[in-house]
Amino acid sequence: MNLTTTIKSIQDIMRKDAGVDGDAQRIGQLVWLLFLKIFDDREQELALIDPHYRSPMPEGLAWHQWAINREGITGEELLNFVNNQLFPQLKNLAATNQAKAMIQSVFEDAYNYMKNGTLLRQVINKINEIDFNRSADRHLFNDVYEKLLSDLQAAGNAGEYYTPRTVTQFMIEMLKPRLGESLLDPAAGTGGFLVSAVEYIRRNDVHTPSDLETLQANIRGIEKKPLPHLLGITNLILHGINLPNLQHANTLARSYSSYGVDDQVDIIATNPPFGGQEEDGIENNFPELFRTRETADLFLVLIMRLLKPNGRAALILPDGTLFGEGIKTRIKEELLKNCNLHTIVRLPNGVFNPYTGIKTNLLFFEKGQPTQEIWYYEHPYPAGYKSYSKTKPIRLEEFEPERAWWINRQTNQFAWKVDIADIRANNFNLDWKNPNRQADAQTDPYQLLAEYQAATASAAQTRASLKAELVAALQALLELA
Repeated sequence: MNLTTTIKSIQDIMRKDAGVDGDAQRIGQLVWLLFLKIFDDREQELALIDPHYRSPMPEGLAWHQWAINREGITGEELLNFVNNQLFPQLKNLAATNQAKAMIQSVFEDAYNYMKNGTLLRQVINKINEIDFNRSADRHLFNDVYEKLLSDLQAAGNAGEYYTPRTVTQFMIEMLKPRLGESLLDPAAGTGGFLVSAVEYIRRNDVHTPSDLETLQANIRGIEKKPLPHLLGITNLILHGINLPNLQHANTLARSYSSYGVDDQVDIIATNPPFGGQEEDGIENNFPELFRTRETADLFLVLIMRLLKPNGRAALILPDGTLFGEGIKTRIKEELLKNCNLHTIVRLPNGVFNPYTGIKTNLLFFEKGQPTQEIWYYEHPYPAGYKSYSKTKPIRLEEFEPERAWWINRQTNQFAWKVDIADIRANNFNLDWKNPNRQADAQTDPYQLLAEYQAATASAAQTRASLKAELVAALQALLELA
């Protein structure tokens, strides 16, 4: 079975339905259906292992009870069941245990967009072709699901929730989480960092069922938007986490001072939303010195509080945070005073294309000791690239030079370090350019665009000047005549 073809055919069916409008709705519709199928397959597996297993699903709502039969309910009968029984009961499911709380949170803001029950039955039958208890199907579907997540980057603002898998893997590898350490993503999006952490720890430390339980108990995230929350829950289940601890909430909506020792974790890995602002009043949850409505800045402040002593963090921030002044300066001063910001990896334009083309940075720091020096590493484009795109994304093997350099740091064409005295003298500006860069043919495309726009404006000004001179000359001739 070709799973890519199956998913494509499902999306083609959805395009025929008048109720589904755009990629984001198609993905949202597909994922709540996939969640029910994946959860049902996992429940069947758990029931075989534990004869005392009891499903958290209300009677009659489990996937195998209404969806598995190809000749089952369809048309208006199916729509009536989904809209008037399935969704109302799951949205209002009493959260008497972790499993029920997870199901309720998944459906809390989910919707059935499809209006044609016959087309919905066709979609369900296609989903039934996938057996998530077969390791081959599950392995292949992980890749297909990753493709679905990357498609969000082309779905308008939904792209802000997806971080390229290559980037999350590299960051987790540099953090080196170990079994038993608590790891949090406070802006979890579709769960990319959590999945990368699960895979890394399972590969290195998980050897027994007890180890797997320890892993599940120590990986958690928080995501405020319903679509990425649903995607993240499903993503984690696909990767063997039976009851994902992915809370549906706004991390910043809770008072800064209310986060205490019990909330602190060993590791934080995240890509906080940048370029946007929080809702009115959120900034009042933070100390007056750091109050701003810039989301990424607030997350940076909170991350410093949520780390345990000697805890470590990796996060993605835009260039604007590095060179920004005012409140940004105070936040950076606080960071460098209380944490060792030992590494900044500077990514080029286009890593997040087509969602955004701005330059981003990977910041790595440890809490407890002040920064003495910062190492910078400028990630270059591969040979022949002038930017990244959807068809030419950043690849994991590109980080091999960083991996080798990480354990044996020396200044080179791409790496340099800056002393804290110089950073302090420069008003905590962290936007330090590479002093070792060698001129090459890989000119920044955004710089080229700016140069083109400047040249175009100059040409227009020259034309306007010539036109004015010609008009003046003609008027002079007319006066002489």
